[in-house]
Amino acid sequence: MVSFVISIVALLLGYVFYGALVDKVFGPDPSRKTPAVTKADGVDYIAMPSWKVYMIQFLNIAGTGPIFGAIMGAKFGPASYLWIVLGCIFAGAVHDYMCGMLSVRHGGAGFPELVGEYLGQRTKKVMLVFSVVLLLLVGTVFVYSPALILGDIAGDGGRGSVMLWVGIIFLYYVVATLLPIDKLIGRIYPLFAVALLFMALALMVCLFIKWPSLPEFWDGLGGWSQQAGLKDQPLFPCLFITIACGAISGFHATQSPLMARCIGNEKMGRPIFYGSMITEGLVALIWAAVSSWFFFDGGAAQVGSDLSAAAPTVVTKVSESWLGLLGGVLAILGVVAAPITSGDTAFRSARLIVADFLHLEQRNLAKRLWIAVPLFALSGLLLWYNIADANGFNTIWRYFGWSNQTLAAFMLWTATVYLVRREQPRGGCTLQGQVSRPYYLMTLLPALFMTAVCVSFILVDKTGFRLPQAWAPWIGLGTFLVSALLFGLWYRRCK
Repeated sequence: MVSFVISIVALLLGYVFYGALVDKVFGPDPSRKTPAVTKADGVDYIAMPSWKVYMIQFLNIAGTGPIFGAIMGAKFGPASYLWIVLGCIFAGAVHDYMCGMLSVRHGGAGFPELVGEYLGQRTKKVMLVFSVVLLLLVGTVFVYSPALILGDIAGDGGRGSVMLWVGIIFLYYVVATLLPIDKLIGRIYPLFAVALLFMALALMVCLFIKWPSLPEFWDGLGGWSQQAGLKDQPLFPCLFITIACGAISGFHATQSPLMARCIGNEKMGRPIFYGSMITEGLVALIWAAVSSWFFFDGGAAQVGSDLSAAAPTVVTKVSESWLGLLGGVLAILGVVAAPITSGDTAFRSARLIVADFLHLEQRNLAKRLWIAVPLFALSGLLLWYNIADANGFNTIWRYFGWSNQTLAAFMLWTATVYLVRREQPRGGCTLQGQVSRPYYLMTLLPALFMTAVCVSFILVDKTGFRLPQAWAPWIGLGTFLVSALLFGLWYRRCK
């Protein structure tokens, strides 16, 4: 528990100090009009109260990632705490902040548009397809996973019960994707956010009351995955793919522009974009600690389960055991609401990305339907495969995890190029009257690391090229060094 407490404090201090540095480097201008004002359309560009934008941003990026990912990542032991803390402060929150604020500065531009501005039009086209595919995967996965939980609660968890909930959730996605953002999303998201935060805070209180004996940093970072029953999953790179949304996630790059179109003042960028990621990290830390008790301190036996239990089962068992009937219902509601509220904005983001590419305005409902209908049709096909194939869900989730982190790496490279351009005299790169220091390192280093993680994973994982897993650290190191060399050569030409 000592390591858990240290991690909580570190995350909060990260927001106070490193978050302030990131904000200072970017230089928000409170007097500058935001896209919510200059491009107001009553559908997607709508200025909303800052607290509401924060709540929506938090739910948009949360999904099941900081819960299910943290539960699975806890099997790697206290290394999961380190990745959540360091990943959130120095990578994930920086990633979300830079994406959101760059979108604000570029008129609410989506992720592919930002990539095109800084990495070139060819990369933009690749990322457009890549991001839309990722969003379809997210929307599909976040239909099926909450339907499984609701099916278990409302019925026997059989196919008929699950399919009923799939249909209800899918219908909700259609409505939420087409309606103006303040009509449905803006009204119900704050309530769901309260449920998700209640779940996390209630479990944290239980942790402090019970004070279980959890693995600590000084107990060692390796070998815990074998005790928890994981086979053939090395710490590097699997931990950094497993815990995605709780540390850094490319999915957030598709969500932050949604709120960039609703933020009323640039000075709110730090609490909304950087702060919501730190909040998600806190949720992930709590679930990682709870899961450590479940896997390593006899928790599974106490709640009538075993170490092979799937993440939704861990959520249900622990919530009911620790929080009682009412608390358990509220906790499970938070877990169900999180993926649903990420799924609907995933489809919304996909619609807007395609609309930006086609230069098709979205005030008119018919034009929104022209884009949304094909997207939902494709998702329906993926959903059919997901249900028809017994292993379909697991396969889609693994590809989602890798593509998610790959998208994050591209966003970090985009932010790095932006910061480098600011450093050049021709870019007006000054910070409070002084020539800018190499602040691009704050995005370059995580970009190099995430590139190494993604390349290593796809080469050694069974969903990729199946190279020997012992090669993973060396592949990662080689990728890091080669990427750094290529960046150095590009930077030298820029100078």
